[in-house]
Amino acid sequence: MQVLSSLKTAKKRHPDCQVIKRRGRLYVICKSNPRFKARQGKVKKR
Repeated sequence: MQVLSSLKTAKKRHPDCQVIKRRGRLYVICKSNPRFKARQGKVKKR
């Protein structure tokens, strides 16, 4: 998984890529090609 500053470019890599927000982070997931996984953002400590 890559940590990217811009997920807009990661979304364009493959037609199956989806941008999903989980726990305050943005993720790009791709079921057909898992090497395109990416993450953006930090989780705040409670």
